[in-house]
Amino acid sequence: MTDRDSGVRDGAADDGGEGDRGGDFEGPPSVSAAVAAGAALFNEGHVLAAHDPWEAAWLPLDEGDDERLLHGLIAAAAATHHATERNWSGATGCAANAVRYLGGLDGGPTRDADAGARGVDVATVREWCRRLAADPETVERAGPPPIRVDGAAPGFEDLDLAAALLAAPALAEAVDHADEETFETAASLAREERGTGRTRFAELLFAFLREPDARPQVAARLADHVELAERKRRDVDDLF
Repeated sequence: MTDRDSGVRDGAADDGGEGDRGGDFEGPPSVSAAVAAGAALFNEGHVLAAHDPWEAAWLPLDEGDDERLLHGLIAAAAATHHATERNWSGATGCAANAVRYLGGLDGGPTRDADAGARGVDVATVREWCRRLAADPETVERAGPPPIRVDGAAPGFEDLDLAAALLAAPALAEAVDHADEETFETAASLAREERGTGRTRFAELLFAFLREPDARPQVAARLADHVELAERKRRDVDDLF
């Protein structure tokens, strides 16, 4: 089965030529892939897990719009999580930080490298955080609005390969169906499959994201395939 046949899509064009995981999958994650992965996790109800792909892309960044955007989204997710856990002081502090980081960013309808907000509807996120900062108990009366990117609220069905490989390990940790390290290894193996015509690991990671009822079974199959791949790699290493 080819990448096209399986629905596995390359995220290389999403970052305006960034030479990272949005393209060749080497180096730190692409900002656009991380934005999409985190937004999907947030929109699917895994608010705290959304922090993981955003932070992975944020840590290597220097100051600038991308750094502020990701920092603001991280703080927004933390604020929402704290409010859900009734940690009112944590919620208000993180929400105020999110408002500050996201101030002045334009949520335009483009994900070009020159667009500071990467297509994110920053205004809605900022307004939600203003509400939390003023009254964190608002989360008990109304849930957070979805994070919209390029005018749509992405879910797991909408992710391309680059974003899915960031979202799946974070989701695995959140739902306790599998070891996050196993999923990180599976994501690396899926990147190695790219261009070979093989899509086993990518397909399983997509299935884990998109088929909630089957997640325990998919996680078990993925762990078996990871163990087999690592055993083959050790066997090859032992020959030299």
